Amino acid sequence: MQPFPIPLVPTPARSRARTALVASADRSFRQRLSAELTGLRWQVHEAESGAAAWAEAQAAQPEAVILDSWLPDLDLGEFLSNFREIFPAVDVLTAGGENGAASPRGPYRQELLYALRRSQENDGAAWNAAIGARAHDGLPVVVELPRKPPASETYPPGGNETSLEREAAPRTTPAPAITANAGLKTVPIRSSTPAVESGATERLPELVGEARCMLEISRRVRLVAPRMTPVLIEGPTGSGKELVAEALHRLSSRSRKPFVAINCAAIPEALLEAELFGHTRGAFTGAVQGRTGRIEAADGGTLFLDEIGEMPIGLQSKLLRFVECGELQRVGDNETVKVDVRIIAATHRPLAAHAQAGSFRSDLYYRLAVFLIHTPALNEHAGDLPLLVEHFHKKMGREMPVKRINEGAMKKLAEHDWPGNVRELEHVLERGVILAGENPVLTPEEIDFGLTVH
Repeated sequence: MQPFPIPLVPTPARSRARTALVASADRSFRQRLSAELTGLRWQVHEAESGAAAWAEAQAAQPEAVILDSWLPDLDLGEFLSNFREIFPAVDVLTAGGENGAASPRGPYRQELLYALRRSQENDGAAWNAAIGARAHDGLPVVVELPRKPPASETYPPGGNETSLEREAAPRTTPAPAITANAGLKTVPIRSSTPAVESGATERLPELVGEARCMLEISRRVRLVAPRMTPVLIEGPTGSGKELVAEALHRLSSRSRKPFVAINCAAIPEALLEAELFGHTRGAFTGAVQGRTGRIEAADGGTLFLDEIGEMPIGLQSKLLRFVECGELQRVGDNETVKVDVRIIAATHRPLAAHAQAGSFRSDLYYRLAVFLIHTPALNEHAGDLPLLVEHFHKKMGREMPVKRINEGAMKKLAEHDWPGNVRELEHVLERGVILAGENPVLTPEEIDFGLTVH
């Protein structure tokens, strides 16, 4: 049986912006490479697995595909072989810069290699910063060499390429900043940063805020990141628990391996076990082929169990056995598989109280909560509101012109209760930017908390 669907009609000619597909289980790698390619005027699609990459390729019909050296659900060699049969004209590269499955050299190969090199240099800079932080804190340092494309094929800016697209050095064009209208009073988004006390921990780049509670999170992350210790992150919905988990992974010796996240509340109970542990072919109705589970996909890296408090009590016992011995059993299989992962869990529930009440297994709780990190509600560090507003405006400025915010709008934001915390703030600002249209300044009229329908 053919393992992949075959298009029934040939691919039509395309006249559009060139498109690339980046396939990797490592989200940080996908984001870095996508940012570089976007700066070179590519339209980028991302996929976290082989099956997702195949679906994206069928839908997007890309000119180029960049594959990581490992896919969680498919053998890389098999994927490349089948991909070459169906898409013979697509330029395929691996993350190391090698020519995948002897694909044809596309006209923009040097741009792809340049983006790969730049993304790996940025990764190396973040890695060096993490090493410096560990050395400063007296923590052990594990050094791994970053993967790089062959030196002979790296793209030298200003090289003697013949294509007009490659004559000039690739560069990212920042979004233009828009100033306020004349006569309209505006305030800068960033307020004066309070002085950090001597001996206080410098905050991590992922965690925006200078409040004491935010600096404490950075301190705890730096202390526990190099260890295998399980971490439980507790905090209200929208307070940035996944960002903390990603920072723990980035600063660990496992940062080169996958960071696999699964939301235990978003998957139906009947499917959650197979999603976590994988299953064999025919294990249940509809299982036409075997599948690797999320735990096994994170082997060597980090497994992030979001909303662990929503996990069914029956499945908690199976997870407990894996946490204790590091072995799992796929659904429908009699054999056990040894998997090496670092577990980080998160919840918005008071999990200790639920463990005492019996709605969550206490033995599992004590194994997950070896090290606790609390992410505060936005009201607990309301003084960081200007910093957060600035951060989200810069983030949105990657796709649209940067806007300013006037004094009245900032006052309206400061008076809100923020039940949805930082995530709600981001959405309110995005809504405001859309409502403002061509107006370069956000006013109170554009600050809509979604409480009424207009």
